[in-house]
Amino acid sequence: MQDFVDKKIVLGICGGIAAYKAAFLVRELTRLGAEVRVVMTKSAQQFITPLTLQALSGHEVRCDLFDSSAERAMGHIELARWADYLVIAPASANCLAKLAYGLADDLLTTLYLVCEVPVVMCPAMNRSMWFSPATTRNCAVLRERGVMMVGPEEGEQACGELGYGRMAEPEDIINALRLTAVQNVLLGKKVMVTAGPTWESIDPVRFISNRSSGKMGYALATAAQIAGADVTLISGSTALICPHGVKFHSVQSAQEMHEQVMAKLEPGMIFIGCAAVADYAVAKPAKQKIKKSQSAWSIELTLNPDIVSEVVKTKQCAYVVGFAAETNNVLTHARQKLEAKKIDMVVANLVGEALGFEQDENEVTVMTATTEVKLPKAHKIRVAGQIVAILDKNMHNSGV
Repeated sequence: MQDFVDKKIVLGICGGIAAYKAAFLVRELTRLGAEVRVVMTKSAQQFITPLTLQALSGHEVRCDLFDSSAERAMGHIELARWADYLVIAPASANCLAKLAYGLADDLLTTLYLVCEVPVVMCPAMNRSMWFSPATTRNCAVLRERGVMMVGPEEGEQACGELGYGRMAEPEDIINALRLTAVQNVLLGKKVMVTAGPTWESIDPVRFISNRSSGKMGYALATAAQIAGADVTLISGSTALICPHGVKFHSVQSAQEMHEQVMAKLEPGMIFIGCAAVADYAVAKPAKQKIKKSQSAWSIELTLNPDIVSEVVKTKQCAYVVGFAAETNNVLTHARQKLEAKKIDMVVANLVGEALGFEQDENEVTVMTATTEVKLPKAHKIRVAGQIVAILDKNMHNSGV
């Protein structure tokens, strides 16, 4: 899905070995429909050539502050007014320092000062540079001004050392761009998200589960983290990586998820129950693998705890959101769930063949007791951002 169609992005590239990742970022943004214009510092040109970025973006790369070919020779003004977003990736320690102090001695730093659109910065540097008091202070100043920081990540660095300083991956940067509209809207809040399927053991080898990939729940955890919340993610078994900055707890069964939720629940939390929790568990799981010995085989099932209902009963949460994944009569079933479980908001979606589960996109309807908002099919990260925005609006309207 090309969800960046008609979006105009200026990508600033600073000097550093991570500059090579900018090529992948340009290619992916272009594939998603964005129009990308690249601005490079002199140092960046030591690591990757303007010609490479020109070939990938389809546009001439800007390197000079004073460009006679630009409108009125004022390239920084022209680019700033053209862009929908400014992304700086990689952002060097030197660039962060100059931006924090308002210095403008090249095209990129001057462009930042006149920019009036969302700014996303992706730091990349040696681990000692990242943790230096000067860099820490500079990043804090930029965050206070509304800059979204993505990364850095932990891992092996070009210098051979290990630690934080690696530039965020293109996918994470793109997801951050999808969520700029909800940046810091939940600042100071605590959010718990459940995600993924649960596994109900039959024996040590087999289990009962469902088709949930966990993508929607992880997207909501990402969106809540970008929104400034302190996020706890409790997840069943998935192939996904926990979003950066999110507290993570892995579980398998519905009973384990229930125990973790109750143990981690805090007064005033926002609870988002997105996990596809099994309604039933095997009453007596076998201790050894069950061997094939007959043509028919029956399993006795017992009811699992209803996590969302139990959360509501604690009366600890400021706001409770549930999900209703249905194969038919979606809105009717979702409304029944909203009323029966006495939750504040329910997100309803149709699941089935190539719908909902195991997909990168989702199409949902968000319901409260008095409202119903249909969200068109979009990338799950975008849908998560829209859900967080609706949640924030509803909380404000209800005085929470």
